[in-house]
Amino acid sequence: MYCYKNCFHMSSHTKCNCCPQNIEESMSESKLKMSRRNFVAMGGVLLGGLSLPALQTSVFGAVKNEPLPGVPNPRKPLIVKPVLVYDVSQRKEEESYRMWGGIQSAEEANEEVIRIKAELAILKQQADYPIEFLDVATCTEGNSSYSFQLTNSVRRLKEHPDIAKCDAILLYAAGQQIQGIQDFGKDVVVFLRWNSGPVYRHITTISTRFLRQISDEAKLPNVKFDDVVVDNIEELDWRFRALCGLKNTRDAKIVTIGSASGWAQPYGRVPEMVKNIWNFEYNDVSYAEMGKLIDEAKADAALMARAKKRAEDYLKIPGTQLETKLEFLVLAFMLDELFRLLMKKVDTNYITVNSCMGAIIPVSKTTACMTLTTLNDDGYQAYCESDFVTIPGAMLLSNISGKPVFFGNPCFPFNGTSTWAHCTAPRKMDGKTLNPVRIVTHYESDFGAAPWVEVPIGMTTTHIVPGFKCDRWLGFKGTIAGVPFKPSACRTQITVRRECSDELLAENLIGFHQITGFGDYRKELGYALRRTDVQWDNLDKR
Repeated sequence: MYCYKNCFHMSSHTKCNCCPQNIEESMSESKLKMSRRNFVAMGGVLLGGLSLPALQTSVFGAVKNEPLPGVPNPRKPLIVKPVLVYDVSQRKEEESYRMWGGIQSAEEANEEVIRIKAELAILKQQADYPIEFLDVATCTEGNSSYSFQLTNSVRRLKEHPDIAKCDAILLYAAGQQIQGIQDFGKDVVVFLRWNSGPVYRHITTISTRFLRQISDEAKLPNVKFDDVVVDNIEELDWRFRALCGLKNTRDAKIVTIGSASGWAQPYGRVPEMVKNIWNFEYNDVSYAEMGKLIDEAKADAALMARAKKRAEDYLKIPGTQLETKLEFLVLAFMLDELFRLLMKKVDTNYITVNSCMGAIIPVSKTTACMTLTTLNDDGYQAYCESDFVTIPGAMLLSNISGKPVFFGNPCFPFNGTSTWAHCTAPRKMDGKTLNPVRIVTHYESDFGAAPWVEVPIGMTTTHIVPGFKCDRWLGFKGTIAGVPFKPSACRTQITVRRECSDELLAENLIGFHQITGFGDYRKELGYALRRTDVQWDNLDKR
């Protein structure tokens, strides 16, 4: 029989080593394998409602000269609207006629717009994420006063077509009247000057008048203290990186081989919770359908010739060592092409494989481990086990960093270290460099092709521990301290040294699968998640 995840063939008296004891030992075939009728009717859309013969014609027929889908869709750029609010003052004898601020005329505002454009051009040039800045808008009320009310210029700005077009507003709060901009339905980042140019009015009142609305408590639900930046353009950079990652994660379309799931959770529960938070669109392919696609692929001489050539070329990459059958690697590249074509049909970069320790093996005659590795290294996001407890965190961290992430099984923390292992891992953990790899068998089945990746010692890492309720993630920073190869565990294994204590981590552990990203993106994660229904708990700040 198979366990509920189809992990491997067992006798009826044997428990698998990946499923918790309190979950049903098996699930009906109807839940794990969608019927072809439902597959065409549901969500999509997967193949635009095409029948299998039509799919064969469009994908597998006469493709000898068709290039392999090799370049995923780029991340969508964050679109930012800069807005300069300033006052125009006229001197009045023996009266207080002006407030704080070094921009008090149209001429000074024009000089400031030039400064803003120059700074944003540099920021865009140096950004490691896509970002677009719209033209700088200016708002003023003429004579400044001590009154505090919604301004006509800000109200008019709400109707500007750029506001509908943008994802975020960068508010240069040099003038008094900024009220109302928080109600535009956009993320707002406030920039203030003290040393970097003319002093801005709200350097002294942004908290009192705007964030706290002349009270002792924060009053704005969507603009907080961490949305305020003073002088330092680099402080804008990581905030925009976070918002870009969030934009590219929300509303994502995902190909789900064998359905969306959640590790050790009741069937259907996790995908629904995740959909409510992230508005994902699941595009399901049943294993019955997948089997037919694989059979057609194996019968396509041109496709199999490409797979063999790609496997042979892959083994020529320096630092690549094959320790399993070449046939397994060739079939992994056959799956790689199929997965790319499925993602192309849905117009997405995201794919996940359910029941990957069992159901995919007899269908493909290999494992999906190396396939997921090659896809992640080429800029797609490909995940095993269809575990949507963990996949949103992996997607967000990857979309923030622009790098693939490692999705692993955790060991219990001890001696200030944590260790994770899994049978698939990206080689380009920095997004650029192919680290050395030994291609071995998948551990649980001792079959197929799986990578042991030699991760560089000393790399800084960000770790996410998602909870089963999908509404809370722990986070902490680490440094790669070891790359073991225990023969009795999943293949790629990494050990990091942590800043947070063993006791703190152990007492707060939630969920199961955890995520490792390369670089420190804790600030970006917290900033992005503040705009969602997921709580971010950075253990390093405790």
